[in-house]
Amino acid sequence: MPEKINVDGVEYDLGSFNQDAKALLKKLQHTNKKIQDNKRMCALLMRAKKSYISELKQEIIKGKSGVDVASLFD
Repeated sequence: MPEKINVDGVEYDLGSFNQDAKALLKKLQHTNKKIQDNKRMCALLMRAKKSYISELKQEIIKGKSGVDVASLFD
């Protein structure tokens, strides 16, 4: 059974691809993988950013009031 690939909603038989098309397909797959990796990294960095902002706010409150907000929730 021939392997099929879907590109922009159109299904193609991979066996009909010439070497140049196969090389371009590999580049496309690599690019898609890098995009997904970067999206995951971006989500991780956004989560870290939010955490740092939260910790910074706690430090600011602690500095102004002398109360360690984090210790209130331990």
